[in-house]
Amino acid sequence: MSESTCPLIDRLEDELNYPSLDLSNIDDFLSKNKHSVLFFTEDAKRFAETNDVAVVLPELISVFPGLTPAIIAREDEKKLQSRYGFLSWPALVFMREQQYLDTITGIQDWGEYLEQIKRILSSETSKPKAIGIPVVNG
Repeated sequence: MSESTCPLIDRLEDELNYPSLDLSNIDDFLSKNKHSVLFFTEDAKRFAETNDVAVVLPELISVFPGLTPAIIAREDEKKLQSRYGFLSWPALVFMREQQYLDTITGIQDWGEYLEQIKRILSSETSKPKAIGIPVVNG
């Protein structure tokens, strides 16, 4: 049984066998998968859309069977968030092997997911957006 406190996320890991990734195994996972989607959940109690994405993700995988899903372990989410440069939760980070493609945050309409993922998977790799720290001149 996984250590999540969210039954919908537990289902992804326990019933659908989505791996849980952390800093120790993410690079190995990415190198073994042509296309992957990393689910950054944050706290499902604070971010209710996490539950919605947990329901939609298996359906997306059925439409895009070449896409391998994984759940990012809560203890390393913040560290990995800075690697991929997104600011909103929950997030789906799309990768081509170890190269970044793009991120979709929050819940989307079904048609938007299909359109965005099709575009993402056919796009060139890119650098993630940097999470900037505002500089204030005093």
